[in-house]
Amino acid sequence: MNISEYNNCVDEHSDGVFRFILKNIKETDAANDIVQDSFMKLWIKRKEVNVAKGKSYLFTTAYHTMIDYIRKNSRNISIENQEYLHGETHNSYSDLKEILSIAVDKLPEIQRSVILLRDYEGYSYEEIGEITNLKESQVKVYIYRARLFLKKFIVSPEYVI
Repeated sequence: MNISEYNNCVDEHSDGVFRFILKNIKETDAANDIVQDSFMKLWIKRKEVNVAKGKSYLFTTAYHTMIDYIRKNSRNISIENQEYLHGETHNSYSDLKEILSIAVDKLPEIQRSVILLRDYEGYSYEEIGEITNLKESQVKVYIYRARLFLKKFIVSPEYVI
């Protein structure tokens, strides 16, 4: 990958990588840092990365960097964040997008990642497997379980008008 191909890769994929990370961790500054770190890693490895694999390399790198960030910061969750994460307050919402966002936040980390890669970013099962280091069958199972949970959550009585 040469400099112009790297710049094209940045232009084409920076928004998608940022959205994916932000949907998972909900912190804009941390998402920016993770995306920046991913592009820095791509820059360092640019001569080894094929242009056709640039997007996959970026998402894989961002995913692993995000996992490291989550593990590092999982011990630092404040009391206010715990209440939000555990959903101890139940409000009635009429906006499906908000309900879906709440539901996605409640998914286990791996299910949230694969469902976002599949349904929000449009990756194939094979590409998701490459990004997350999972077998294609595992990816399908996680997506199936996530979709079941989301379906049950969306139709639960607390969130229906």
